[in-house]
Amino acid sequence: MVKYATIERLVVSFAAHAARQAKLRNFATSLAVFLPIFQANHGYSLLHFACFALSLREVRQKRQASLEEKLIKMDTPLSQDSWRVFHIMSEFVDGFEALSGLGKAVSIFGSARVKPSDPYYQKAEQTARALVKAGYAVITGGGPGIMEAANKGASEAGGASVGLNIELPNEQKPNSYIKTLISFRYFCVRKYMFVRFASGFVFFPGGFGTNDELMEALCLIETGRSPKVPLVLVGRDYWKGLLDWFSKTLIAGNYITPENLSLVTLVEEPEEAVAALVKK
Repeated sequence: MVKYATIERLVVSFAAHAARQAKLRNFATSLAVFLPIFQANHGYSLLHFACFALSLREVRQKRQASLEEKLIKMDTPLSQDSWRVFHIMSEFVDGFEALSGLGKAVSIFGSARVKPSDPYYQKAEQTARALVKAGYAVITGGGPGIMEAANKGASEAGGASVGLNIELPNEQKPNSYIKTLISFRYFCVRKYMFVRFASGFVFFPGGFGTNDELMEALCLIETGRSPKVPLVLVGRDYWKGLLDWFSKTLIAGNYITPENLSLVTLVEEPEEAVAALVKK
């Protein structure tokens, strides 16, 4: 008898292959060979399992959340979270496939609210342009503001301009300067892609999202779960208060070590940011 864990791995493998190649007919053919085994040993629930895997590409492309919800509500012993694993997995596959040949890249973060007239918008655009000339691709969150500025600079300089968009209830519209667009439903997958393919990070002034990405990058590097790459903060007036709090509260209270502050470089101008990234 085929073990349940083995069957799960087979279905997962087929689902990943289908998501990667978008050849659902071949995927279905492969499943047809194994479905009799699934049904004989484990019952109809695994047929549901396979059908959900088959639907993933359609769900993602047409963004039919209602279809996914119907599948989640099927009468099966699997929990809703177990069903969602397939969707999360397909997003990882899409990200790996799209970015695997990207080469050296820098992830740039910052507020979605700044306008083209804002000095930091202009500095983000100049920074991205200079990074492309230095041989780097540029990755952003794909939205407006600083993200748009960075994609614009990279695109107009002839470089790789990547946008990792997130699907939200109040939908974030991708900016028009993105050359490679990947949309995610799950923040966890999107955040992984920012880190996995980056040789460095640039943080412009921003809100909760920007600060969240900074803290996660610091945590991953400090704990050794991510390579030690440059973290550049642009905007002395904006970041000084946070760095002072690191020193006067976190270091003073022995919550972090003084060496942790050496992970970040504080600059003001695009040329300084690029120099800090390239020299390391």
